[in-house]
Amino acid sequence: MTDTKKNEQKIALITGGSRGIGRAICRELAAAGHTVIINYMSDRHGAEKTLSLVEETGGAGKILQFDVRDAAACEEAVGLVIKQYGRIDVLVNNAGIIRDGLFMMMEPESWRTVIDTSLNGFYNMTRPVVEQMVRSRSGAIVSISSASALMPNRGQTNYAAAKAGLNAACRALASEVARLGIRVNAVAPGLIETDMIEKAPRDHIKNMIPMARIGRPEEVAKVVGFLCSDAASYVTGQVISVNGGMI
Repeated sequence: MTDTKKNEQKIALITGGSRGIGRAICRELAAAGHTVIINYMSDRHGAEKTLSLVEETGGAGKILQFDVRDAAACEEAVGLVIKQYGRIDVLVNNAGIIRDGLFMMMEPESWRTVIDTSLNGFYNMTRPVVEQMVRSRSGAIVSISSASALMPNRGQTNYAAAKAGLNAACRALASEVARLGIRVNAVAPGLIETDMIEKAPRDHIKNMIPMARIGRPEEVAKVVGFLCSDAASYVTGQVISVNGGMI
């Protein structure tokens, strides 16, 4: 690859890229020609697997360890990426966690961990990235929300609150930066084939979905890829559901 071609590639930073939807997004953006920066918090093996899959298809990237709940670590990581590559063209806020339980019995740590990862993590990552995107007058930010934000589930008060807040934050930020050439959207997956639903009753789940099947991470990644592309140049401030028709 020539230096000129390398410089033309867009730089995409994806949080929580070690597995599931995050891994699929990394592969999708790499296939579209992005250099992908694969964030992970603790699963280095998973992140290395994602990078291997990216490289197998001719893509390029690197792994970067930090916790999105740590504002200083996020700012440092963003600075390192910009120092090495010159910019960040795409940010995908994918890192998330569940700590399900009935609200009346929910421990403070279960509430804080979920909010800190999905909602505070959005702030910790997006603020330093937006600062750089404003200077370059371009960029795409996509945050992974959830159907739980729109159709809250019993036992997920913390998760629903975090994701609903994320939706509102994305819409508000989109209105602030649209005139500066930066697009901000969210994608709200329904029931997707990931570790999060491995213990769920599948037959019952399928009865809830008009398409009568569980979604695939790649189906979410395709929508994210579109929102990160020039084909979505007039799309901002949206929350797009990928849920097989659930209402």
